[in-house]
Amino acid sequence: MGSLGQDIKKLGFGLMRLPMIGEDVDIEQTKKMVDLFLSKGFTYFDTAYGYLGGKSEMAIKTALVDRYPRESYQLATKLPAWAGAKTAEEAQGMLATSLARTGAGYFDFYLLHNLGDNRTEAFDRFGIWDFLRRKRDEGVIKHLGFSFHDKADVLDDLLTRNPDMEFVQLQINYADWESASIQSRACYEVARKHGKPVIIMEPVKGGSLAALPADIAKIFTDADPKASLSSWAIRFAASLDGLVTVLSGMSTLAQMEDNLSFMENFQPLTGAERAVVDKVRAALDKVPQIPCTACSYCTKGCPQSINIPGIFKAMNNQLIYGNRAGAVGNYSFATRTGGKASDCIACGQCEAACPQHIEIIEELKKAVEMFEG
Repeated sequence: MGSLGQDIKKLGFGLMRLPMIGEDVDIEQTKKMVDLFLSKGFTYFDTAYGYLGGKSEMAIKTALVDRYPRESYQLATKLPAWAGAKTAEEAQGMLATSLARTGAGYFDFYLLHNLGDNRTEAFDRFGIWDFLRRKRDEGVIKHLGFSFHDKADVLDDLLTRNPDMEFVQLQINYADWESASIQSRACYEVARKHGKPVIIMEPVKGGSLAALPADIAKIFTDADPKASLSSWAIRFAASLDGLVTVLSGMSTLAQMEDNLSFMENFQPLTGAERAVVDKVRAALDKVPQIPCTACSYCTKGCPQSINIPGIFKAMNNQLIYGNRAGAVGNYSFATRTGGKASDCIACGQCEAACPQHIEIIEELKKAVEMFEG
């Protein structure tokens, strides 16, 4: 028996950013994208309980589950126990809701969604780990794992305590590969140490790496005028060992066609191409940004419970990539439970705790202008 995912092609269809018409999913375009994807031999589809307020799971029922034999594709979804559940019954009930929305009967890959930071506690409190193990035993889940956004040492602890998790889903892209806050490389190496196959999310960093500053994009276009910026990012991720697949959140048929053009007969990056990527990463690192490593020392004594690292992540997305939509989304997520930048009372405890000596109070004032103005 081979390793998990070895027979799955290395491009997965991420269903978080489906084409929309107003508030509704563009089902006809989604069907065309599903048809093209499957026609090229790709089979992995990734959604989640919370994507598009549940519309993503319902859309994939219409575009995929109702139209193709169940054994002809892999469907993954995720349970976010931290997102609004008040009781164990509510949290565990998310699985039944996902099954009803998708009509899938079972999930090939099922994930505890977005472990890390203070979110992991909800999965422990609501008994989700053991609940999902039982569902795996019942056959409702074929393969059980989790997605993760935190530091490598936290991942190491989670995998040490839960050795039966079969895979992990990690944010990996060339921009975050050596990042002190995201720790893409370090997290990947922890997963490899534990022998866990990896599903890669955010290979294009929420679209930021498809729209680089012009002078940095020129490094790629000079190296290969025909290759899209996305192709460099996705191929970087797909060139790693031990993968189940690389998820790309495609929003249009044109994006699907571009991704398939270089992934249908995927070729790993050459040494010369890796050098080009390294040059781009170095150029991005020189763009002025807030030097936050997300150590979270600043937040421990904050009387206003402000998620300072999350706000700085949003600001850097704007400062480095000019990705306004992504930055606004980052800010909304960082402040979803309160603690906006405008709540700062300038007490200064954060600045006293910051090992990077960031002028946090001034940066939070800029965040108010950037996101609350």
